Order: sequence, then C-alpha cells, then structure tokens
Amino acid sequence: MTAPAPRIRVFQVATGNVGTEMIGRIAGHPDLELVGLHCYSPDKIGRDAGEIVGADPIGVIATGTVAEIIAAAPDVLTFHGVFPDEELYVQVLEAGINIVTTADWITGFHRDTNHPHPSGRKTTEVIEEACQAGGATFYGTGMNPGAAQVIAVAQSMDVADIENVTVTESVDVSCHHSAETWQAVGYGRRVDDPTIPDSLRRYTEVFADSVYLMADCFDLDLDEVAFSYELGACTKDVDLGWYFLPAGSLGANYITYQGMVDGVARVETHLEWQMTPFTDPAWDIKGCYITHITGDPSVYSKHMIFPKAGVDLSDPSSFASIGMTVTGLPALNAIASVVAARPGILTSADMPLRGFAGRFRL
Repeated sequence: MTAPAPRIRVFQVATGNVGTEMIGRIAGHPDLELVGLHCYSPDKIGRDAGEIVGADPIGVIATGTVAEIIAAAPDVLTFHGVFPDEELYVQVLEAGINIVTTADWITGFHRDTNHPHPSGRKTTEVIEEACQAGGATFYGTGMNPGAAQVIAVAQSMDVADIENVTVTESVDVSCHHSAETWQAVGYGRRVDDPTIPDSLRRYTEVFADSVYLMADCFDLDLDEVAFSYELGACTKDVDLGWYFLPAGSLGANYITYQGMVDGVARVETHLEWQMTPFTDPAWDIKGCYITHITGDPSVYSKHMIFPKAGVDLSDPSSFASIGMTVTGLPALNAIASVVAARPGILTSADMPLRGFAGRFRL
C-alpha cells in the first residue's frame, strides 16, 4: 500500500469572515496542515487559533510579523484579509513561499488599474518579480470572481459558435458581515451621492478581472471591459444589526462588466446584489450563480449551494457560514496544484482540472 503523501504545511493570514471559516476547513482537509496564523489585530497575537475563531484550542499560536511567517518555512501562505497586503506578499514570495489568496485578485488587472503600487510600477510586475526571485507561485481565486467563471468556461465545452457567455451572481449579501467592504462599495450612502459610481467601480472592478479570465480561456481578444450599473434606493430605514441603511441610501444594485469585441458584448459578469429587499428598484434575487451561454446549442444553468444535511435552514448564520466556505474552499482545494506549479503568477486559466476538485472524506 502506498504511503500517504505528507501534508502541505499552511500558514494562514487573517481571521475575519473567510479566515475564521478556513481555520476549521484546513483542519478537516486531507491535503493540509495548519502550522501558523498571522494576525493584524494586537489582541489576537499570542492566542490559540482555535480560541480566536470560537473553537477548541488547536495548538497553533497567532503571530504578528512577516519574519515569523518566513521562519516557520511553510509550503504555502493562505491570505484571507479583506484587502491585499502586497508588502507582505513580496517578502513571503521572495522567501520561496507560495501564496494562495481570496483577497481582491484574479488576474491583477484590477489592482494595477485601481490600486497603484507605491513604487509606481504595476503591482503585477512587482509580484511576478518576487515570484521569480524566490521560485514561488502566486494564485488568486474565490467563488465569484473565480469559481463561477470556471464553471461557465467548463459548461461551454458543448457549445459551437458561441455568441455570448454571461455569469450572474444573484444573491442577498446581508449575510456577508464585512462593514469595511460595504462602506467602500457605497452601501448606506444616498443613491444620489456622486461618489457612488466611482466607489462601485473601484471596489468591484476585480470582476473585470473575471471577464478577462474568461476571455483568455476562450482565446478572445477584448477591445475593452465596459462597466454599467443600476442602483436600488432603500424605501425605509433598514437596521441589519451589524449595518444600518438609511431610507434613500444604496441597498441593492445591478452591475455589469461586459467584455466587448467590435461593439458587441461577448463575455460578461453581472452582479445582482441586495442588502435588503426594501429598495426601489428591487430585483428578483435567485440565491444562486447563473451561467447563460448563447450559441449552438445554448446553455442555461443555476449553480445553487445549500448547507449540508441536518443544518437548520432558518438560521441566517448557516448561510453566512456557507458563503465564507465557498469563497475560501476554491483556494484550499487549489493548494496542491499551486505548490506543484511553475513559479510566477497563475490564473485559473493555468490550473489543471484537479486544481478545482474538492476532496472526499474517507
């Protein structure tokens, strides 16, 4: 009988919404072993990772410096902060440690466009240089953007003469308890606030990355990725407990990122989001990811995700947990393929099929 392969040693960064969920998911993952946790909050440093996320102690004590990450010599660092930490990325990659992240990165277009590196160079150039210096690999993913576009690409295998591929995320986002994220996007500001359109684009343009990713898979040269939006104004004050939306403020949106070729939209990502159903206009939220491919033949499918059997579906926290799970698991399941990959920045277009595969519990 063949001996099992040694587990891949993982050092995690952050215990916010996604990071908290991933502590437990790493523990249950047959490929992985958690060997360290990096936290930014001083009150978490020195505490057991299990205790930090509200579970039993697991013997991993949170640290707070990059030097401690490097000293631990993990095979991979998983980054689950809300926004990237490119200074940390560079130091870790130069030390020969691979990185898998769920923070605002699919191809790097968005970071280059909206968040210039302090050096004045493109962030993708800085990250690639660090990868080559350390012989390490860098990969960004998530559910959407990320897995949702991979699903669409895979579903196109039956289609000839593709005319259009559209991926739509139609979800209630009120279970995503990240006030920092929604403040940045513009939720809670009056819909006539002139800063909202730029905030929407600036903090969601990682979805343009998703369009470029699909176009790359289809060998499609885009002229541009066009951005458009509709805003839903709250029809009354809405207090979610963790977030307050005054009447007249942004409480829902329909955003489109369209990859254009000769004036025709060919590959698209749509974001149909509501923080509350009490908006004007309001959208018919379907609670799923929709792939619509027009061609010969055409494809229409819904990717619906539910808690495991026995979970109380009336408990909103069940859906909050599953939202974090499906964001983080594409990163965890990709780790073995990332560790085996060539140095440099990877996208999902570079990954083998096994890089998207889940794992059986045997």
